[in-house]
Amino acid sequence: MTIQNDSAAKRPVVALTGASGYIGSNLLKRLTAFADVIALSRGGDSRQDEPHVTWRSCDLFSLIDAERALAGADYAVYLVHSMLPSAKLTQARFEDMDVVLADHFARAASKNGVRQIVYLSGIIPPDVPPDRLSRHLRSRLEVEKVLASYGVPVTTLRAGLVVGPEGSSFPILLKLVRRLPLMILPKWTRTPTHAIALSEVLDALTAAIGRTDVYRRAIDIGGPDVMSYKEMLRQTADTLGKKRFFIPFPAFSVYLSRLWLALITGTPKEMAYPLIESLVHPMVARQDRRVHGIGEGVIPFRQAAEEAIAHERARSGGRTGDKQKRRSGDASRAARSDVRSVQRMRLPAGMDAGSAATTYLGWLNRVAGPLINVSHDKSNIYRIYISPRKTPLLELTYSEERSSPTRALYYITGGSFSSPKQTHRGRLEFLQVPESDDCIVAIHDYLPSLPWFIYKYTQAKIHLWVMHTYRRYLKKKI
Repeated sequence: MTIQNDSAAKRPVVALTGASGYIGSNLLKRLTAFADVIALSRGGDSRQDEPHVTWRSCDLFSLIDAERALAGADYAVYLVHSMLPSAKLTQARFEDMDVVLADHFARAASKNGVRQIVYLSGIIPPDVPPDRLSRHLRSRLEVEKVLASYGVPVTTLRAGLVVGPEGSSFPILLKLVRRLPLMILPKWTRTPTHAIALSEVLDALTAAIGRTDVYRRAIDIGGPDVMSYKEMLRQTADTLGKKRFFIPFPAFSVYLSRLWLALITGTPKEMAYPLIESLVHPMVARQDRRVHGIGEGVIPFRQAAEEAIAHERARSGGRTGDKQKRRSGDASRAARSDVRSVQRMRLPAGMDAGSAATTYLGWLNRVAGPLINVSHDKSNIYRIYISPRKTPLLELTYSEERSSPTRALYYITGGSFSSPKQTHRGRLEFLQVPESDDCIVAIHDYLPSLPWFIYKYTQAKIHLWVMHTYRRYLKKKI
């Protein structure tokens, strides 16, 4: 780790996203040895501060939250992924949610004068065009570009399979070996990948912070072993002391594989599907993307697997730990009937996010009239009515101070379709993807007033249809 301080006595301040997660919680222990850490988590305010650790609640779907969370940070580590639902009802692809999170984070980092963002991503195969990559890797690459779009230098560490007791990919392998005495191996199980031990990922992240020669660079990291998934399954079985039989079967597609893998391992399909789709790509660290002192792993896969399994057994008191832990946030999400709906659409030439928003409200007035009427007053309040009612269904207040040509923000401030609860932070956001004609249209933290079952199968479906129709309208103008 190389950090240049104005004063030798001053400890740098590192903002760590996902500080309560798998990699983040382990990295937190490393960072406190040399830095003061702003530990960011959606439930951070409920955590007790510790020496050199300040916990802050942060929902990166809110730009205001992101700006407050990064205040005072010198460096930032970005470990965010949005594969799992983030609201009681999530109508969105993870790729589009990832763009919103990364954009808010990068804007907030720039505003707060953060010197560097360190981002953990996946190895990108060099011979595959971006449009042919799996959804997961394509999203990781897009996030990398978005993070770098607001002037803060980004150092991207690209890893293959991270071997540790938690996380995603290795636990899936572990569950397969534990549960299936006989495994049919599709063609993708012969794809080579570069495994790396969790401890060496933590070493690489720590080493990259403040190292100016790796600003604006993407670095491949990996351990000493490049092997197929079949070989990793075999070595994992040996580590567990289990006899397993493998039958090659070339006709088994990755799309069918993702279904049975999700069923066998109990991994949520929102997480399993994108990960399994990426297994068709070789994920091997390229020599020209290696950097001395960062991610040059020496721990073999077998040793890393043994350590991960031993750590899991110690934590669970000797039990295998196959049953997934429920996230504490699940109960609170279920209790709070909030909605997140995110859609992506292509903008015609000359249109930005701001004009897309005003065009949308005008288009809605025309396409649904005379049934739907949208009024606009001098206070930048838009009210959506349904004839012949005089009470608006929704009231949207345009936030001029929080908007720009590339971002338009409307707060949901009233209407019979909106819950009047005190915790309501509902908002409609139009966000242009940097260096792109794509626009993300998102509703965040919306609390509907309709009974949940009725809302889910009426208003929520109608909103998706409206967004689909508006997307088609814009497409015709391209």
